[in-house]
Amino acid sequence: MPPSVGVVLPTHNRPELLRRALESVLAQDYEGELRAIVVFDRAEPDASLAGDRVEVIANTREPGLAGARNSGVLALDTDLVAFCDDDDQWLPGKLAAQVKALEGEPDAVLCSSGILIDFDGRELPRLAGTGRVTYEALIRDRMMSVHSSTYVARREPLIDIGMVDETIPGSQGEDWDLALRAARRHPVVNVDEPYVRVLWGLTSYYAQAWETKVAALEWFLEHYPEIGSEPGAAGRVYGQLAFGCATVGRRRDALRWSARALKANPAERRVPFALAVASGVVSGKRVLLALHTRGRGI
Repeated sequence: MPPSVGVVLPTHNRPELLRRALESVLAQDYEGELRAIVVFDRAEPDASLAGDRVEVIANTREPGLAGARNSGVLALDTDLVAFCDDDDQWLPGKLAAQVKALEGEPDAVLCSSGILIDFDGRELPRLAGTGRVTYEALIRDRMMSVHSSTYVARREPLIDIGMVDETIPGSQGEDWDLALRAARRHPVVNVDEPYVRVLWGLTSYYAQAWETKVAALEWFLEHYPEIGSEPGAAGRVYGQLAFGCATVGRRRDALRWSARALKANPAERRVPFALAVASGVVSGKRVLLALHTRGRGI
C-alpha cells in the first residue's frame, strides 16, 4: 500500500494563485491517499476551499510562513508530508516519482526535485545535478532547486528534527535551514527532474523585504558557522549581505560586507552589484529584474 501523503499549502491573501496551486496538487496521479491542508496565515480562512480531500485551517503557531507550515504538519496524520507554496505549481508525475525515490532511501528524512523558474512567462529549468544532496554540498551551495515547494518528507522524522524553524527572521531561507538539518541525518534524496513550476517576480511576497533578508542571513551565519569556513559559501552569503545592505541604504555596512566577501572569495560575483547599488549607479530593484530575467537571483 503506498504511503499516505498530506500536502501543506500556506497562504496569505493570494486567492487566485492559491487555487491554481491547490489544483496542481490534487491533480497528481498517485495511487495512495492524497490530502491537502490549506493554512491561512494572518488572514481569514476561506471555507469554500474545503472538500473531501481538502482541509482549511488557520495558522495556530508563530505568525509567518514557518508557523503556517508547522500548523499544517501537526494537523496531519499522514505517513508523508509535502509542501507547496501558494504561488507555485506541481507538475504531473511529481509526487509518484518522489515517493518512489524516498522509499528507496529508508533513512532519508527529505526528498526534493528540480524546478522550472517561471519569470514573466519564460521558463528556465534549475537542477541540482545529483540524486543525493549532502550537508556539505548545501553549505557550499544554496542550490536553488532544493526548494520548499519540492519537499516531500517522512512526517515523524520531520517532527523529530524540529520541523520548520520559526525563529528565522521573516521565515527567510527556512527551506534551506530545513534541508540542512535533514541532511545532517541523511543526504536529501533528489529527483533531478523539473517537477515544480516556481513563480518569480518583483511582486512576490519577499521580493523587497531586504531588511528582513539581511537579518535572516546573519541568523544563518550564527547558526551555521561552517559557512564562514568555506570560501565559496562565505563569499556568497557576505555578498548577499552587502547587496541587501546597499539596497536599504546602509552604505557603510554594504562596503564592510563587500570587503569580507572579497577576502573570502576574490571572485565573488555579487560584490560588483552591491557596490553599484551602494554608489547609486543602479537600484537594487533594477539589478534583481535583470537577474530574474535570466533565471538568477542575488
